[in-house]
Amino acid sequence: MKTIQYELADGIATLTFDEEGSPVNTMCAQWQKDLTEATAQVVKDKEVIRGIVLASNKSTFFAGADLKATMRLQAADAPQVFHEIEQTKKNFRTLETLGKPVVSCLNGTALGGGWEVALVGHYRIAVDDKKIQFGLPEITLGLIPGASGITKMTRLLGLMGAQPYILESKLFNPHEALELGLVHELVPDAAALRPAALAWIATHDGAAAPAHHPWDDKNYKMPGGTPTNPKIAGMLAVAPAVLKQKTRGLYPAPEYALAAMVEGAQVDFDTALRIESRYLARLIVSPVAKNMINTFFFNMNAIKSGRSRPTPSTPSTELRTGGSGRSEKWKPQKVGLLGAGMMGAGIAYAQASRGISTVLKDVSHDKAVAGKAYSAKLTQSRVDKGRMSALEQAALLARIQATDKVADLAGCELIIEAVFERRDLKAKVTQEAEPLLAPGGFFASNTSTLPISGLATASAHPDKFIGIHFFSPVDKMKLVEIIRGKQTDDDTVARAFDYVQALGKIPIVVNDSRGFYTSRTFGTFVMEGAAMLGEGIPAAAIENAGIQCGMPVGPLAVLDETALSLSVHVLDQTRADYVAEGKTYIATPGELIVERMVKEFDRNGRAAGAGFYDYPEEKGAKKTLWPELKPLFEKPGTAWAITDLKDRLLYRQAVETARCLSENVLTSVHDANIGSIFGIGFPAWTGGAMQFIYSMGVDAFVQRAGELAAQYGPGFVLSDEVKAAIKKYQPVY
Repeated sequence: MKTIQYELADGIATLTFDEEGSPVNTMCAQWQKDLTEATAQVVKDKEVIRGIVLASNKSTFFAGADLKATMRLQAADAPQVFHEIEQTKKNFRTLETLGKPVVSCLNGTALGGGWEVALVGHYRIAVDDKKIQFGLPEITLGLIPGASGITKMTRLLGLMGAQPYILESKLFNPHEALELGLVHELVPDAAALRPAALAWIATHDGAAAPAHHPWDDKNYKMPGGTPTNPKIAGMLAVAPAVLKQKTRGLYPAPEYALAAMVEGAQVDFDTALRIESRYLARLIVSPVAKNMINTFFFNMNAIKSGRSRPTPSTPSTELRTGGSGRSEKWKPQKVGLLGAGMMGAGIAYAQASRGISTVLKDVSHDKAVAGKAYSAKLTQSRVDKGRMSALEQAALLARIQATDKVADLAGCELIIEAVFERRDLKAKVTQEAEPLLAPGGFFASNTSTLPISGLATASAHPDKFIGIHFFSPVDKMKLVEIIRGKQTDDDTVARAFDYVQALGKIPIVVNDSRGFYTSRTFGTFVMEGAAMLGEGIPAAAIENAGIQCGMPVGPLAVLDETALSLSVHVLDQTRADYVAEGKTYIATPGELIVERMVKEFDRNGRAAGAGFYDYPEEKGAKKTLWPELKPLFEKPGTAWAITDLKDRLLYRQAVETARCLSENVLTSVHDANIGSIFGIGFPAWTGGAMQFIYSMGVDAFVQRAGELAAQYGPGFVLSDEVKAAIKKYQPVY
């Protein structure tokens, strides 16, 4: 066996999981084969076995399924998957029903299939370490727990009790597992696991009743009752509707998981296991599952491991290199923020909550203090809910220095300007603050649209000037876009990357261009929606198309939130920039509609109380589409199909993403996918803008984009260079 070591000594059969050439244990094909062999050996040795111990030779207990193999599956492989998962469960059941006590020794994290392996033990012992995580995160990857996780968790916690851990993928640490009854004993360290296991096995020596799971007891009753219980039945009657409201029918995994839970609760244990296997086999070969695994596992890990982070060319005092030659993570001690508005205040909170001293500067002391008050407001709600102590709140607020004095920025290792999107204003604050940086420090702009190389002309050190684009609201939005200017050096990019990770956020790295990646691509979504309105399509149909394809809200609602006036300001700035370059900017149909809304009808967006929607002042009253949109724009004779509307909104963003790749604005698929989902709300079921293309099939995507281009204009045109880039970056598993 290559993944399991089997040892029988003093009546104790020990199965130690230790996958060759892998840092973790997975349910790879070899492990499945080895488990069958190990189980057969246990059955052979049954008469001399007093107890069975499941252990791990890795730093974690067990990582779960082999996701690379999952990515290679085709629809025709579903029956084979069903057979394999049933065989694994047969092995689990053989070990569990042998009449011998089985103990799982959990030395580290056990997630997904790993937690299902842990649940084989009648008695589960874990190391008491808060960093260790247990649970079933499959739903977040578009899958369901299919190696007995749904069936066992439902029988251990009940239908209602198990829902957060199955449908919401809620994870838990060893202490929480003990309180839930999912772990039976905690020990201080890994060395104490085996003695504790042997002690428990000893209590079953010669015991009248053999060791067994609760559901194998003839008196077993499901906690909280089965679906026939009136209280449970009442809740289950509305559960599918509530779930559909959340998933919009685009995410099969939660629906399959709920079905497996409810159907399984009405039959015997072994039948419930088979129901679970059927749902998993159908789901695991589906495009949505592959899309989500690709992005939320492989792409996210690529970012977390720093694949987009350059290794600095010259190690410096600021960036030390470890023995590996790879530079150590950098974390600033003191960071300055210019502008205490919504963005500056949000970044100040993000920094202070991660232990970074922050200087929050604005033109007046009152404005700076108001910016700091945002952190007080955010932390107060946490204090009120008991999630933070008043002492911790005070310490966090003490890290933010509100000031109107430039001199207070002295010694900052990083200064970020978050002032209004005006090139002259940004140049002024850059020249004012940059000289106060600590030796070797660097300067960043939080602009969302203005090219970094242009802004860097105001800097004395353009190689130490970078874009760090946060998204609003900063406390909720996880993504940060790092923009490398033409002269920005590797050290600066690496430090910006480390700084973003130090804030607990997700960095993507892009090259400089107008709108960079996220704002540029997001602009295509909202402007395509505005263009549809200009074509005479009803506003309600446009908004519904956005929601039906999985965007968080419709394009017109988004334009209102981000302010129509801001879009027009960006348009005016772009026109002026083109004139300065001796060129003429041709506005898109969508941009012209937005310009009319602002300049002709004085509809500036939500903040102004009027945009594509009306915003009533009464508390709790819902916004409604502006009635004048109908007579102003709607053309009753205009033919439209909802499929076309949905395709236009998704394809337009995917085409723009592919263009960014071909122009070297983006340099990786993982930055494209993660950036599109976390930055602009591209639907998670697609796996991101590039995975949407690959899942569709490159040829099919090119063909459909061609049809849309013929009907709806140049926004959908794929040049030969773009098609080549799509093929070049296609991932292979």
